[in-house]
Amino acid sequence: MFSNDRYSIAYDDAGEGEPALLLVPGWCESRNVFGKLAPLLQANRRVMDVDLIGHGESAAGRNDFGTLELADGIMALIESSGASRIIPVLHSHAGFLGLELRRRLGDRIVKLVLLDWIVLDPPQPFLDALAALQDPIRWKSARDQLFAMWLDREDIRDVIAHVQKDMGSFGADMWARAGREIAAAYAREGTPLDALKRLEPPLDVLHLYSQPDDARYYRAQESFAAANPWFRVQRLSVPGHFPMLAAPADVARAIESFITPQRPHQSVVSRVDLPALQSQRLYEHTMFRKTTFAQNVKDVSV
Repeated sequence: MFSNDRYSIAYDDAGEGEPALLLVPGWCESRNVFGKLAPLLQANRRVMDVDLIGHGESAAGRNDFGTLELADGIMALIESSGASRIIPVLHSHAGFLGLELRRRLGDRIVKLVLLDWIVLDPPQPFLDALAALQDPIRWKSARDQLFAMWLDREDIRDVIAHVQKDMGSFGADMWARAGREIAAAYAREGTPLDALKRLEPPLDVLHLYSQPDDARYYRAQESFAAANPWFRVQRLSVPGHFPMLAAPADVARAIESFITPQRPHQSVVSRVDLPALQSQRLYEHTMFRKTTFAQNVKDVSV
């Protein structure tokens, strides 16, 4: 536990060697989401996994908070850790925290690893869900629809437990805060790919993702990578939104290969008009298709 006059932040710190990996969960989840991945990464280097303020075992404080305050807490932890070179590994919309850390710490943030983030324009159904999460009447239905989507055809007990028990433990205030901050970040930054491109100087970025299963979404990122060689994308074969729980060994190998590459990154790329693809809202037919709420998702005790 790290504490100062503003924050009390829970984290784990194990392994040796730099650059250190900093594992950062998304909104409304704890560092337990990295429980299977962290031990695999610790074999090769120092790994810190953190609970964001107000999440898990980290205190929330007395006031409301948002993305900037989350970044403040992580910054304080980094400074206290003594780590000089850091690679954040960020789940989903924690990617916006990665942008903020790079702006504040410069080349101390040597690379970024993004896990399952919406890196193109967010589709309108997703923006509608973010708005619903902020509504005192609709928030629970919106949250349950997200849970049903994430657990659709999901049979990995660790993933089911994480969604139902960990993410399900957060109440209306935190889900409203998440909806507000994620929507504001997209409005402020534009697409994550555009925001990454504006970082000066650029840094190496790896996006590991599992969904959506849409070839156009992958080709759009490969096209971006062809024009911006600091960016790499890798689609994992395991389905779902939580690859670090579903296939931790695959994620660990991909991260380690990215950190210590054996040869220059090469790929065969089909040229694609990225803005045109963004306008098609690629997720609408995969991630945000119309579904009924899951009524028979198995309950898992943890």
